[in-house]
Amino acid sequence: MAKYALFAFTGEAGCFIHVLLNALDMQARGHEAKIVVEGAATKLVPGLYEEGKPLNPLWKKCLAADLVDGVCMACAAKMGTLEATAKHELKLLDEMSGHPSIAVYRAAGWEVITF
Repeated sequence: MAKYALFAFTGEAGCFIHVLLNALDMQARGHEAKIVVEGAATKLVPGLYEEGKPLNPLWKKCLAADLVDGVCMACAAKMGTLEATAKHELKLLDEMSGHPSIAVYRAAGWEVITF
């Protein structure tokens, strides 16, 4: 079974939906998958929890499936979504000067895919 860490950097909903879909698909196929919300994608956090928003149903499925590893602390602060991240109890990732470390995931055997 392969392990995939999906780093979502792009803040465009059309790209982020592919992160969610791929994580769910990988898990359904027996792989481990984790989503890391990074860069401009951190600005999407508040809308992911809004009923009626296009990404909300998939986001809820990913949360229920334990696919969301966390959110970049530095980028969430920069994008003004640190409070929303904390409100929804998402883990803040900050081991590399306030950002998630790809090297940490690689050292743990995860293949890293960036979006």
